[in-house]
Amino acid sequence: MFPLLAEQGGIFNLFNYLTFRTGGAVFTSMLICFITGPSIIKWLKSKQKKGQPIRDDGPQSHIVAKAGTPTMGGFMILLGLCVSTLLWADLGNPYVWAVLIVTLSFGTIGFVDDYLKVTKASSDGVPGRLKFIIELAIGLSVAWWLASLVEPTLALPFFKKLLINLGIFYLPFACLVIVWAGNAVNLTDGLDGLAIVPVMIAASAFGLIAYLVGNTVYSDYLGIAYVAGSGELAVLCGAIIGAGLGFLWFNAPPAMVFMGDTGSLALGGALGTIAVITKHEIVLGIIGGLFWLETISVIVQVLSFKLTGKRVFRMAPLHHHYEQKGWAEPTIVIRFWIIAVMLALVGLATLKLR
Repeated sequence: MFPLLAEQGGIFNLFNYLTFRTGGAVFTSMLICFITGPSIIKWLKSKQKKGQPIRDDGPQSHIVAKAGTPTMGGFMILLGLCVSTLLWADLGNPYVWAVLIVTLSFGTIGFVDDYLKVTKASSDGVPGRLKFIIELAIGLSVAWWLASLVEPTLALPFFKKLLINLGIFYLPFACLVIVWAGNAVNLTDGLDGLAIVPVMIAASAFGLIAYLVGNTVYSDYLGIAYVAGSGELAVLCGAIIGAGLGFLWFNAPPAMVFMGDTGSLALGGALGTIAVITKHEIVLGIIGGLFWLETISVIVQVLSFKLTGKRVFRMAPLHHHYEQKGWAEPTIVIRFWIIAVMLALVGLATLKLR
């Protein structure tokens, strides 16, 4: 919407600048969350008498502290993110719509899952297999669309413009990146502020990556693949950051609301789609390494228990393992944030170390 004002010239010429619109997206999405947050939380509380169902196999202090807290706060994030993107981004850019489609689709899956959990007062929502199949269908559909917009190649970090043509394997690869990212963030969302800050850190990194990849001068200088139009995703990343900050205001310990699958699946899917478009899927694995750790801990736990009857961790995902070891929640959260920052810096270093 606002980019159209640039045609008026004069002071409106500012809307031609990607950096200005990205800053505007951060501020707008944050403001929307600040303004609507109290009303949304009040409404969620009125509909969720018992709040989000809490696993009863965790620390007793965790169960007592979280009981009664409403979930589905991801709706607040999606509202701020989408409205801000529609205001500040170039809506003629297909990449913006690709990310928004995945974000809203995954958010809808998460919303239904959260709704079933709170109405049943149970941790059982949408059956896992059904949820995974729907996510795959969405991921494949978007991957097929993106295949008509970008080359079906995989860029390797540390090598200048080395692109591997994936051919027919591009569709399943892109789909799995999107689906993995959505579920990895979902698994990480278990403590107050644990998921949203690493998501903002990853969004900040990919906002910069999108800006560089979409600029012929910078992409040529750094030796990274150039994707025309991908720079517009920096605006969307800015909207994620702003919405994340607004949500964190209410999610800071002790949380007034949880984002639930509504937010975590949507945000993860958005990051995965941005990584696919900018051809930095492997770098997402580095920047989002914390999400990998959480995912792998669950996989290892399940496989170990099925094969040997023994558990590797006291509880999975990984953050619950440290809870069981007696670590205080703020200690776990802040240390995981530090890890997320370090991994983001390593991921960004790959842009130059080629």
